[in-house]
Amino acid sequence: MRNFLKYTLATIVGVLIAGIIGFFLLIGLFSAIISLSDKPVVVEENSVLLLDFKKAIVERAVDNPFDSFAVPYMGSTGQMGLDDILECIEKAKTDDNIRGIYLNPGMIRAGMASLEEIRHALLDFKESGKFIYAYGDAFSQKAYYLVSVADKVALNPQGMLELQGLSANRMFFKHALEKIGVEMQVVRHGQFKAAVEPYMLDKMSEANKLQTKTYLNSIWSQMVEAIAESRKLSPEQINQIADSVALFMPAEELTAKGLIDTLIYKDELINELKQLTGIAEKDDVPAIGVEKYAKVPAAKAGKFVREKIAVIYAEGEIDGTDTDGIKSDKLSRTIREARRDSSIKAIVLRVNSPGGSAYGSEVIWREVKLASETKPLIVSMGDVAASGGYYIAAAADTIMADRTTITGSIGIFGVIPNYGELLNDKLGITTDAVGTNANSDLLATSRPMTRFERMKLQSYIERGYDTFIGRVAEGRSITKEQVDEVGQGRVWASTDAKERSLVDLYGGVNDAIKLAAQMAKLENYRITKLPKLPDPLEELVKELTGEAKSFFMQKELGDQYKIYQQLKATANTKGILARMPYDITFE
Repeated sequence: MRNFLKYTLATIVGVLIAGIIGFFLLIGLFSAIISLSDKPVVVEENSVLLLDFKKAIVERAVDNPFDSFAVPYMGSTGQMGLDDILECIEKAKTDDNIRGIYLNPGMIRAGMASLEEIRHALLDFKESGKFIYAYGDAFSQKAYYLVSVADKVALNPQGMLELQGLSANRMFFKHALEKIGVEMQVVRHGQFKAAVEPYMLDKMSEANKLQTKTYLNSIWSQMVEAIAESRKLSPEQINQIADSVALFMPAEELTAKGLIDTLIYKDELINELKQLTGIAEKDDVPAIGVEKYAKVPAAKAGKFVREKIAVIYAEGEIDGTDTDGIKSDKLSRTIREARRDSSIKAIVLRVNSPGGSAYGSEVIWREVKLASETKPLIVSMGDVAASGGYYIAAAADTIMADRTTITGSIGIFGVIPNYGELLNDKLGITTDAVGTNANSDLLATSRPMTRFERMKLQSYIERGYDTFIGRVAEGRSITKEQVDEVGQGRVWASTDAKERSLVDLYGGVNDAIKLAAQMAKLENYRITKLPKLPDPLEELVKELTGEAKSFFMQKELGDQYKIYQQLKATANTKGILARMPYDITFE
């Protein structure tokens, strides 16, 4: 027995030592990979910048050197940064080694405002005289909106093009909740605050239908006008094609109607790119993607410039469960540090958020207000800046938005579940309670709210809404009554929001930077992006200590991972929310 214990203990110790050594060897291997990824990238002569958008487009993406390796627990984030895409297009304009851009977007995963900014960057790129060539086996509606800007749009002879207009589909849980004996007790302010409708109704309210149809029409009009202008067609022609459902049209008909320039196969495409770049027929076309080209240093501007403009990114749900969302304490600290930094002469706050915690929004708003009193502060709205996302923007000197940005949704709500019927009638579980005071078991989820509780919660919601519209009124220099008229939880497309004084100017993040420089009277300046992105090795350690779970869930669920995140966020919701009524995605 003594020998058995001795050998067993020795085996355990050996395994532990081997594990520790293996861990450090793994860290060393990954450090070596990171070092290799930092080597300078050389752009060959007569290259094309490849924009294939195989990954989801977010505001900023961590530079992940492990994307090309099948490493356990450390998969690809599957994301690329909008900031990198825009910078690469701008850099390619004056890079003598880049002859043009090749667009092959596939089923692009990005918000409409992000696509609008990429599209505007491509239009600006065309002024350099370099070509933009687009090709696809199939174009989704969003992808076609983007590629329509190209000098030449080519499609596989058996390819398809999606163009039928925008629609909105909602899911309602009222009857499902009734079946399992759960009541969602809703307290809200605003007839348009539709976030709670799935718990109350089995279809959209008339108010919700009205706001949804209004912003869909606004965004679709922007898409149609842009496509029509690029393709030299009229908006009426585009809408006629959409009504006829382009998806089922033969490719030849798409060409005849002016949507596609030519029908070719991939080998023919390669030959055309060779002719455009002056490459010999026997050679390959040099192509460089965004991830590599982003590492190519831009042309030196001359001597070192001390003055900076800070671009602060606020992306995701405010104080939600998503680890990639906005944490009010961290973002407010970032804004505060930028305010106190004397080398930062202006701030651009890039907001891409559906909102979230009302308290978290207030915390961030306070720092935005203090910063705007110290130096120029411009808000640049991305795909969505609504509810709490608008709350944190309200104190800015100027609010800029893309024409396809979703904003507004000025309102708040609270939802208290009642599991009484589920516990008592369905599961046979009863509850009992004692307390020291009249309302010690305030808002217990095992019973319906009392009249007193509902009255108090409604009063709290009303005070919160009054604070919200007060913040907006102060920031926008209008009355609270005017804010209330466009508030009530209503969602707006930015074109309608601008008419109602919620937005000042159209433009993307680069336009906001230019305006900030103008307001700060800067001729030479550097851009600093905040908060700082985590080091890839830090990300690795996080993955190995518990964060790998989300990666595996995302790998398993694919595009349905967003639904999982929404359900998880709903289940963990705390406090009063200033949030969009739903998440909006365009296909």
